[in-house]
Formats: sequence, structure tokens, C-alpha cells
Amino acid sequence: MSAQSAVRTSAARAYPAPARPRPEQSPAPRLLLVRAPQTTRTRVPFVLACMAILAGALLSALLLNTQMAQGSYEQHRLANELGKLDQDQKDLGAELDRRAAPAQLAQAAQGLGMVPADGTGWVTLSDGTVQGAPAPAGAGG
Repeated sequence: MSAQSAVRTSAARAYPAPARPRPEQSPAPRLLLVRAPQTTRTRVPFVLACMAILAGALLSALLLNTQMAQGSYEQHRLANELGKLDQDQKDLGAELDRRAAPAQLAQAAQGLGMVPADGTGWVTLSDGTVQGAPAPAGAGG
């Protein structure tokens, strides 16, 4: 240590500390032990609510899956019925075409007692005359 620093430290010690008013000293505060509040809440309602939500979600998924499967079966049944009806329509159309053939119509007419016409004629409405060579049915036969 140098002589100069020794003088400074001794000079610093020589001066008294400035007088400051000291606050009145109060007695030290008493510290008390505080216990943590006892938790009265349990997790049971929360767990039950979560389980109810989960059960509801699973039940709704099951019901939705069941409804979709039932809808699929109904769609399959209706598709089969539509196929049968389509086939029936085609069969009836073919039967109609067969019965509308000229030979079939002539045979059906004879079965009903009809006879073929011998000649054709037509009436002129302006003067009421008959033209052509009409003959009574079955007379030429």
C-alpha cells in the first residue's frame, strides 16, 4: 500500500458519518405459520363429465354407424327391386311388340269374329257421295 492510500483511508475514518435522523424502531413483526387451505374440491365430477362425454361420443358414433349400415341394406334392397321392375318392363314391352305384329293382330281379330274387308271406300263430305268400291265384309269371301 502506498502512503497516499493510507492517508486517504485514515482521513476517511477521521470524518464522522453525517447525522441523519433515524426512524423510530418498531418491534420486529411477528411471523406466523400459515397453513395451506385444504382443498375440498375433488376431481371426481370432472372425470365423470369426461367419461360421460366420451360415452356419448361413442354411443352417437355407434348409432350413426348402425343407421348407415341400415341405409346401405335398404339401398341394396331397393336396387334389387328396381332391377326386377326394369326386367318386368322389358318383358312387357317385348310381349306388346309380339302382340302388335300384323299376323298376331289378324289372328286375334278372327278370334273375335271379325272378317277382312273386301274393298275400301270413302265418303266425300261436301256432296255426300261414296267413292271407291266398298263391299260388305264377308260378302266376297
